[in-house]
Order: sequence, then structure tokens, then C-alpha cells
Amino acid sequence: MSDIISAILAINPDAAGKVSVNAEDYEQITYGEGITPIAKSVIQAKQAELQTAYDVKQYQRDRASEYPELKEQLDLLYKDMAADKGDKTGEWFKVVKKIKDDNPKE
Repeated sequence: MSDIISAILAINPDAAGKVSVNAEDYEQITYGEGITPIAKSVIQAKQAELQTAYDVKQYQRDRASEYPELKEQLDLLYKDMAADKGDKTGEWFKVVKKIKDDNPKE
């Protein structure tokens, strides 16, 4: 789950540097001068929202770790173009399609 301070800052960006939290203890949040305390339920709701936003992009993180480096992809594209395979028959397309098929957006 998203951490407390990230949730607080998403709710109130002005709290940066004016709020301290002792680990994940909602009872140990200290608000600085001029910062209105945020209810525990509001913080927890924002944490859940942030976690959901993070979770729905898991496929992007999975894909990113599997894509070849950019220079390797460009080399594949160059070879495909030189071999008149700048379409779905080229190696670059096959590599990228497999990664996308293995890690669907859902």
C-alpha cells in the first residue's frame, strides 16, 4: 500500500517539509504550523487510490524490464528496413509484439 506521507502530499502538496510520520503509524503524524490535520480515513482512502493507480500500470513496468535496450531496437529496425521487412514480418515487430502479448494492458 502507498505510504502515509505520499498520500498526505497528494492531498496537500503544501505539507511538504511540514509533516512528519513515524513509520506507518497514523497516530504518529505531526503537522507543522499552518497545516490542517487530515483525517485518518481520508489518508487511507488516498493511499488506496494511489495504490490502485500504481497497480494498474504493472504491465508497463513488466514490459519496460523486458524490452531490449533502445540501441538494440534501433539495430533491429535498421536490419528490418535493409531487408525490406519494415512491417509485421520484421524482427523488431516480432520482439515487441511478444513482449506486449506476454504483458497485456488488460
